[in-house]
Amino acid sequence: MKAGCAISAALLAVMLLAAGCKKKFDPAQAAATTAQVVDGSNNGVVQVNHPEQYALIAATSVSAPDTLSVTGSVFPDINREVPVISLASGKVVDLRARLDDNVHKGQLLFKVQSPDITAAFDVYLKSVNDEQMSNKAYLRAKDLYEHGAIAQAALEQAEDAEKDARADLEAADQQMATLGIDKQHPTSIVGVYAPIGGVVVGQNITNTAAVGVTYAGTSTAFTIADLSVVWIVCDVYENDLPRLQLGQEAQIALTAYPGKILVGRVSDIGPVLDPTIRTAKVRIEVPNPGMLRLGMFVTATLRGRSSAVHAVVPASAILHLHDREWVYVPGGEGQFRRIEVSSGEALSDGTQEILSGLAPGQQVVKEVLQLESALEAQ
Repeated sequence: MKAGCAISAALLAVMLLAAGCKKKFDPAQAAATTAQVVDGSNNGVVQVNHPEQYALIAATSVSAPDTLSVTGSVFPDINREVPVISLASGKVVDLRARLDDNVHKGQLLFKVQSPDITAAFDVYLKSVNDEQMSNKAYLRAKDLYEHGAIAQAALEQAEDAEKDARADLEAADQQMATLGIDKQHPTSIVGVYAPIGGVVVGQNITNTAAVGVTYAGTSTAFTIADLSVVWIVCDVYENDLPRLQLGQEAQIALTAYPGKILVGRVSDIGPVLDPTIRTAKVRIEVPNPGMLRLGMFVTATLRGRSSAVHAVVPASAILHLHDREWVYVPGGEGQFRRIEVSSGEALSDGTQEILSGLAPGQQVVKEVLQLESALEAQ
């Protein structure tokens, strides 16, 4: 029994040895030449067993004006934002505009039914009557004085009363004009009109809502912004602030419109730094051709007066991924390392400037998509 078991064990060992030898000397596997790409870690390092398949090229250099690229967002120019206020307090009875509407100067926005109008018209009518009576009394006193029937003091008193009545009438007339009341066709409803042309960026009223400066409703019914010129507000690190100056030109690249470049100028460099991230707010004024919308993300490139030497690589060596840019550099022993760069202008010979992240003379993978395709295939 023991002898049989020993023979079986020996036969099993021989079979396993034969199988192992067959796998070790598999000619199909030995002839394979396709490169294997293995992601070495989360830091962008990849391992290949045939690195010679990926051509390398050394970055050249170019002398160009010193540039600084920062990201920013589109904001309205607060000097071009105007609140729409109803001086007549009351109830909104006819709403003609909505949030995000384009409006022109003088356009009717809404109507208000207000007791202020009735009260103002009542004061105006009484002022008219009082002025007429005072004027008659003054003329009568003047005639009597000329005939020696009254003293000069009585004439002066009548003249003073007439002037007071005229002042009250002028004030009542101005109040009517301020509230927008037509004296020839008085009504308790008055219209509120757009003071400027632009876009309605704020709305605080609806139909039947209370509005005005004396009621519980909001005093600012709408906010209209003239978006013909907007602000690009960027965060710039304190180490880069010496490279900026007021009036400096900035090229604005739009995330929503690739290839479209707008030109603006630095109008303000914030005097206060954010204590957490050590940045200052930099404001760039840009004429808006109509495509800039509030809240859009943009990239502003500011050119300095001095020149700097930048690396230049083929455009095919740059990987665009998730709004960021990368190149692969050799890491030794069949490895390539992916590093982030910041690209500049595209040159006419199919190359592109690298503003930061890569030095002239440093080698990069010439066709980055070839390496990325191999990586995705694994």
